[in-house]
Amino acid sequence: MNEKEIQTEIESRVQKKLSDLFTTYKTDTDSLQAILKWKPVVLMIGNYSSGKSTFINELLGQDLQRTGQAPTDDSFTIITSDGSGEGLIPGSTLVSDEKLPFTYFKDFGEQFISHFRLKKVDVPFLENMAIIDSPGMLDTVTEKDRGYDYMRVLGEFAKLADLVVLMFDPHKAGTIKETYTAIRDTLPESSGEDRIVFVMSRIDECDSVSDLVRSFGTLCWNLSQMTGRKDIPRIFLTFSEAMAANPESYSEWKEERNQLKQKIQSAPEFRINHILQDIDRQVNEIKLIAEAMNAVARKGRAKLGNTAKFGFAVSLFVFFFLGVILKGMTGFPEQTFLAALLGGTVQMHHFFVPACGVAGTLLVTSLLFTKWTFPRLRQKARNSLGNLITLETDYRKNLWSKVENRVNELLKNMRISEIWFEHQTNLGKIVKFLNKDLQEFYERIRKIK
Repeated sequence: MNEKEIQTEIESRVQKKLSDLFTTYKTDTDSLQAILKWKPVVLMIGNYSSGKSTFINELLGQDLQRTGQAPTDDSFTIITSDGSGEGLIPGSTLVSDEKLPFTYFKDFGEQFISHFRLKKVDVPFLENMAIIDSPGMLDTVTEKDRGYDYMRVLGEFAKLADLVVLMFDPHKAGTIKETYTAIRDTLPESSGEDRIVFVMSRIDECDSVSDLVRSFGTLCWNLSQMTGRKDIPRIFLTFSEAMAANPESYSEWKEERNQLKQKIQSAPEFRINHILQDIDRQVNEIKLIAEAMNAVARKGRAKLGNTAKFGFAVSLFVFFFLGVILKGMTGFPEQTFLAALLGGTVQMHHFFVPACGVAGTLLVTSLLFTKWTFPRLRQKARNSLGNLITLETDYRKNLWSKVENRVNELLKNMRISEIWFEHQTNLGKIVKFLNKDLQEFYERIRKIK
């Protein structure tokens, strides 16, 4: 079984075993569905002079994207091939085609759609993948200036991407404001660290080796500040052979540039792992939600049991003594159930008052639970969400920060019927999928590799 067949089976099994659970726990699977329905993607991002378009042109072997020292292209451009020749598809068509993974991008508005397009090119290796060239990141731009939320759009494309190539140039080595936001906030929320590749391009523009070392050191320092990490990931150093004044003097960097190209062209190999990672994360998210809801359900069952015991005790008292109390207060009934029972003369009419008393007690007990005890339980749980489950690892803490609001909303609308075993059953299904189904797919991938 090849990777494409495994991907199809993953999609089928997720739909069969998890779709209802995703709906129950209000989990958005648009990004996952988008990944499943289209080809592998490489997202190219960086500041406006980082050399993205130049590198893409070199990778494709043709001058497809405009290049320059100043901002030259303000559109998100998908570059791919379907074997049918060249062409340009506008954003309005892309966001309306259900076969493509871009329908939910329609929510970003007309301004974004007008800056979104797909270029079909005659490049064989792109028949099985796509490259997204993005507008260069700037230092003092706002949503109003662009007309759409650039960072949110970037985050959604990062979710689709199997590889994110983040490029810097030696003159602005990570100091751009939008670059900082992307590395610090957007990418960690949208993509795994193993999918991000850091590149410092245009090294041929450094005046000397010492200038290159200073620029590289500055980039390392800035990355450590932006990521909050001291262990700096690998940074590819590259240049454009066509643009370099003296390309022979950079011959030792050609191999590194070739490695970067190979890594990008091998993006399809990352697709299945990407899918499994996303499924793993989303299933662990709903696992946390199910754990929290089940914790409240258990407390609800305990509260209901205590209320039922109280109601039963009161009902017994009412059954035997309500008639006695009423007779003492009003003279009715003429003979109480207890007196008839002791005298051995019990008849059907003697059960009327006790039965009414028990029915009233059960009604009051039921109202007490539904209108007082259960709402208070829900509110108490909402006020202390972090106490519902144990967060013993950083991974669970990070996932909890993403689902906490969903749990709060689910608790707000929690029905009494949910205190039974719905969430416990769901939790069992989720754990089984994680421990059996998902591990089965990981094992298959390992065998293929």
